Amino acid sequence: MSKADQVYRFVAAKIHALSNTGSWQTASLAKLRRGAGKPPGANPEVWEITLAELPGELASYRGEPSRAEWAIHLAMTLYAVHQQGVSESVSKPGVSFGQAVSSLVAPDKKNESGVKSRFDAVLTARGIGEFAHHARSLIQLMRANNVHMDYPQFAKDVYSYQFIDSQDKVCLRWGEDFYCVNIVSDSYESGA
Repeated sequence: MSKADQVYRFVAAKIHALSNTGSWQTASLAKLRRGAGKPPGANPEVWEITLAELPGELASYRGEPSRAEWAIHLAMTLYAVHQQGVSESVSKPGVSFGQAVSSLVAPDKKNESGVKSRFDAVLTARGIGEFAHHARSLIQLMRANNVHMDYPQFAKDVYSYQFIDSQDKVCLRWGEDFYCVNIVSDSYESGA
């Protein structure tokens, strides 16, 4: 199994555990929210969630977060931000990051340029820290607009995004999802 697939499975299992109701889940989501906007390793209280049971080949063991640790940390902390105050899980299988961002565009497209500029900032980020900052602003918009997305797939995509040879592929897929969702919904509305 590839490392990207391991990241997907790890995040899927963690989100499944967090989607049950209980005091551990509530406390864990609060800890993850406090870790949002910080790099992996900066907040020890999230390690129980982001590092416990992590497959050994995904860890760096160098004191610097691995690409997998970045992807997991980012997906889990953003999931917690998105999940705040919501009873049903905001992780929806099959809804890519690009599709979710596209769903933020109002039917009259009045806000399209603002959403698009935030999306472009994510896609053109220089480094994972800048990527995380811009992605968080979109996740906060998703939360405010009740838009869900596939967080295990997001984690897998973020993992791949960090490699120069696959970054353009991830961005293109998200771009296709962003524009194809708009094209499909536009064609349905016009009867085409």
